[in-house]
Formats: sequence, C-alpha cells, structure tokens
Amino acid sequence: MPVKNRFAELLPEITEWRRDIHEHPEILFDTHRTSALVADKLRAFGCDEVVTGIGRTGVVGIIKGKSNKSGRTIGLRADMDALPIHEETGVEYASKTPGAMHACGHDGHTAMLLGAAKYLAETRNFDGTVAVIFQPAEEGGGGGREMVDDGMMERWKIEEVYGMHNWPGVPTGSFAIRSGPFFAAADQFDIYVTGKGGHAAKPQETIDTTVIASHIVLALQTIASRNADPVKQVVVSVTSFETGSKAHNVIPETVHLKGTVRTLDPAIQDLAERRLKEIAEGTAATFGGAARVDYRRGYPVMVNSDEQTEFAAEVARAVSGDCAEAPLVMGGEDFAFMSNARPGAYILVGNGDTANVHHPKYNFNDEAIPAGCSWWAEIVERRLPAA
Repeated sequence: MPVKNRFAELLPEITEWRRDIHEHPEILFDTHRTSALVADKLRAFGCDEVVTGIGRTGVVGIIKGKSNKSGRTIGLRADMDALPIHEETGVEYASKTPGAMHACGHDGHTAMLLGAAKYLAETRNFDGTVAVIFQPAEEGGGGGREMVDDGMMERWKIEEVYGMHNWPGVPTGSFAIRSGPFFAAADQFDIYVTGKGGHAAKPQETIDTTVIASHIVLALQTIASRNADPVKQVVVSVTSFETGSKAHNVIPETVHLKGTVRTLDPAIQDLAERRLKEIAEGTAATFGGAARVDYRRGYPVMVNSDEQTEFAAEVARAVSGDCAEAPLVMGGEDFAFMSNARPGAYILVGNGDTANVHHPKYNFNDEAIPAGCSWWAEIVERRLPAA
C-alpha cells in the first residue's frame, strides 16, 4: 500500500490523538501528560526502546528496521509544548486549561510523528535505526538544547536529524524548504533606565526616564537602518515599556524596557549587541540619566545542511508533487540546537488558509496530517533503504 494511502486510512485515529493533545496543552517543560501519552503510544506501537526524561521531559522512541547492515541511525523530531495564550477558536476540542493553548501546532507535529512511528514500527521496511524524538519547551525554554546536552545524539549514535513545522498561508499538505540559514537567532534584552523622579508639574527638577527611554526606543531602530549592512537581516524590537508609575502626575524614577533581536549572521548579531548597549547607555547619559543593559543570547541561527535539505525536498516532491523554496524566517526555532549537533534539515508543511501561529484563533489543520506523516515515513525508507 502506498505510504500516502496508508496515512489517509489512519487519519481519523491520528486526528483523535491530535485533538486530545490540543484539549490538554502544557507549557515549556511541564509536558507531563503529553510526554506520558507519547510514551504509552510508542510502547503500544512496539518500539524497541522508549526512554522518558531526556532533556527533563522529552521522550525518545527507538525503532529498528528489518536489518541493520548500514549501522546508521537517523532522528525525527517533533515539539510538544503549548503557549501561554487564551484560546479563541471556539472548536469543540478547545483548550481545557485556562491561559494555555496549542497556538503553534505542536499538537499536530506530535500527532504526525506518532502516526509515522506507528507505521514504521509495523512495517520496519528499512535498514538501520530510527529515533523518534518528542521535545518539550520549544517556545522559549530551549528544550532542544536540553535534550542534546543530555547526550541524546551520542547515546543512540544519531547521525542526522529532521524536523517539520506547519505553515499557515501555504496550501495544505504542500512543502517548502531552503538550504543554509533558515530561522533566525533569537536574543533577548532588558534595559533598566534610571533618572530622578518627581512631580510632573516640575519637570525641570527631574531627570525624566520616560523621555530618556522613549529616545532609546527610537534610536535602537538605527541599528537596522544605519549600522547594519542593508543586505543583512536584523530586527530590533522593543516589546515592553514599564514605568512602574500608575499616577498621571508622577515622573518615574526608573523605566524598564524589554525586547528581542533577530539576526541570521553571527557578525551582525555581534554588531547588534554592541550597538544596543552603546545606544542605550549613551542616550541615557545625554539626558543626565543612566542605563544598564542585560543582553542574553538565545536560540542560535537554525541552518539547514545542503545535502540533507536536497534530500528532504526530494522526499517532499515525492509526497506532494512539489516543494517550494521557503522564505527566510526571522522567528527563532530551537531545532537549531539539534541541527548544530548533527547535519539536518527542517521543512515547512502547508496548513492552508488559517490564522497565523501564535494567534488565539490559530488551529492546526488536520487535513495536513497525511502529508506530514508520509514525509516522515518516506524520509526513513528512502534514507535507510531496506537491504
């Protein structure tokens, strides 16, 4: 039976898994229910080994092929965690956890990889070993880093790794990918501005932190427009401006700014960090105040390896008939920790005409499940052909 037909037959069952996970979202590393569900299903499928607690709450299932003449092992990774968002979809299987929602489709990723794992454990039509990797804390917690640091790659001798993400706005079940830098490095910063508070009617007696911080917000935009090479991507966004004052007539003593920097080039990342500190400190000093900057490097640039990307695109074309070139994405993706540790490729699967990810009305499109499962299965059977 063709792989795509097999997963069309399994679609109702996989959809049921997905919607159950959607109803019970868990954030960051607190994926205890989801991890247990995944582990139970992998055991029921007949995986040769199921290990929990990798990277705190991650799960790894090992499936051995009919033969192992190649001695090779490849990894397939899906993320499990949700977001701290109140759901507004109105679907009957909406989140039962207030303030938590699968707003990025990780429920769909997990369900698709479970579907592929069931198929692979039943057929074992490959030579070698597959590690199905279910990761917590993709949404800012660095779960991928935790699993790599836990020795996952070495423990199972994983040689290369593949990941997938749904993508709204792309036709359902179609694919897109690009080689080289794909998702951006994602850094965070906090700027603490200090001046002299006082009565709003006597600004001459104060050092106005609100004015200082406002100038800093605007000046930071010159990093992209006047410091970075125009052909290099960099995004500097101030996302929070907190004065700590609730009164209309008080000039606050301090202001706290928060934000993020996104880059695709290490040299531009270095430039952005240096200039952010210089601009914040220099602007504050100009007005008689002071600024302290806390800059933290987050997820690195996610880079697709050339050989694995070409292969992943070939498989996508076999599954859907086409594979487009994906755009550069300035969002972060902690699959980067795995693809930094081993050669790998990360692909986008179309979610159709839906709300964007991280939106309270977003919902994973179950019609994408057969294509996603088929891609996983074809990756294995083509990369590890039966002897």
